[in-house]
Amino acid sequence: MRRQITQRELRNASGEVMRALDSGDTFVVTRNGVAVGELTPIRRRRFVAKDAVVAAFARAASIDFVRFRDDLDRVIDQDVTPRV
Repeated sequence: MRRQITQRELRNASGEVMRALDSGDTFVVTRNGVAVGELTPIRRRRFVAKDAVVAAFARAASIDFVRFRDDLDRVIDQDVTPRV
């Protein structure tokens, strides 16, 4: 949930704000009633078990390398000639 706090509240209660960020809260910081920034917690990395990843890729469509390369060549200019 986004909570509005003033610049002064951020300065005076920084410890409380940091603990709230740690627990997932988001803040919009205002100065003179105007929003000037947003404090959001950093997303924690989630590790997925190897077996789950292998199972997910096992169901993925196979890639035809020749067709894939043809598609790339058609879309991307890969001319290695230096520009003048």
